[in-house]
Amino acid sequence: MSDSMTVNIGICGLGTVGQGVWKHLTANRADLERRVGVKLNLARAAVRDLRKTRAVKIPAAKLTDDSFSIANDPSIHIVCELIGGTKLAREVTLTALRHGKIVVSANKALICEHGAEIISTARKHGGHFFFEASVAGGIPIIKAIREGLVANHFPRIYGILNGTCNYILTQMEDQDAPYADVLAEAKRLGYAEADESLDVDGWDTAHKAAVLAWLAHGRWVKTDQMIVEGISRITPADFKNASVLGYGIKLLAVITRDFKRDELSVRVHPTLLPEGNVIANVSGVFNAVSVTGDVVGTTLYSGRGAGQDATASAVISDIADAASLLKHGKGAHLLGEADESVPTCRLAPPENIRCRYYLRLTVKDEPGVLARVASVMARHRISIASVIQNPSEYSGAASLVLTTHESNERAMQRTLRQLKALGSVLEDPVLLRIGDFE
Repeated sequence: MSDSMTVNIGICGLGTVGQGVWKHLTANRADLERRVGVKLNLARAAVRDLRKTRAVKIPAAKLTDDSFSIANDPSIHIVCELIGGTKLAREVTLTALRHGKIVVSANKALICEHGAEIISTARKHGGHFFFEASVAGGIPIIKAIREGLVANHFPRIYGILNGTCNYILTQMEDQDAPYADVLAEAKRLGYAEADESLDVDGWDTAHKAAVLAWLAHGRWVKTDQMIVEGISRITPADFKNASVLGYGIKLLAVITRDFKRDELSVRVHPTLLPEGNVIANVSGVFNAVSVTGDVVGTTLYSGRGAGQDATASAVISDIADAASLLKHGKGAHLLGEADESVPTCRLAPPENIRCRYYLRLTVKDEPGVLARVASVMARHRISIASVIQNPSEYSGAASLVLTTHESNERAMQRTLRQLKALGSVLEDPVLLRIGDFE
């Protein structure tokens, strides 16, 4: 295509991210055009409410309330799907791809739920799908895995993928404050949504983990095939106990591939990390991802994982890649075009998912309790590594904290069920994994 080529861009969704993309692309367009070698034209934007006042000024003639008019417009080359949700976003995405367009998306839930269909549609109709902004905001983790580390197989990827949870956990530790108080403050500051469940229950991180698992291993893992646990039961006491043991606590996504067994596991849960671990020291709303490759070893990526500017940066990076693809006919769009007839790895059964564990029990303060707990654990061949006993906030109760030697998920879940049935255990146990990743 000629050097004077103009690439027309349509944005579907002008929320926080969409406005950021429009703002920064407008401000930096001349420099981007020099780098990419084409003219970039923000042609149209679709919004829900045409009358709404926005921070970014956009000519009325460029606004529409019909996203499909952008997806179907033959003059628009790149469609940015920034709608959110999965229903309308899926329909707009598939419509654009069926016309052979390039779609840029920041929608991790859409990719997690419909990624296979989207990639298949793109291949069938000659469209392309870019999604750097869907995971870890401004951190170029997707480009790192699909391009910079393409020579590698990945036995382990783990990290912090949700800034809201990381902010809450950081504040709980720093202020010795209960979860509910810190959550309320996070909502006041705009770090947490009014309905915080998607973040704090681990589902947002799980959606992102699904994207990374597919990138690294070519298999779509549904959230109901993962271990997904949130942070709402963590207390300031857990941070004190972890500190005594030499650990911090982070909500992590952990993607592990056992190449000998050809098994993959994807988990999201609060994890004790050694205090010297770099990711254990990533605080506030920042994200961080550790990627271990069989050729390069371990590399680490950290930065702002959310917010208008960080996410807009990733979207614009994909727009630049898409424009380069249109001009030169090559680029990162080749991702995922492997032979799908080759079997992918299977999911690891619970008995093959192994780690050490931290277990906190609220128990009756009476003789013989520890012996009964130890007996249940021994029944499932779980070996106790350490014991911490503290007073409980409840009268006549004690807090019993155990760490284990390496065990597995099946044994641990069976143990939890039997511990709950003990009359001397007063509350559901709190179970955290210990991340010995080094």
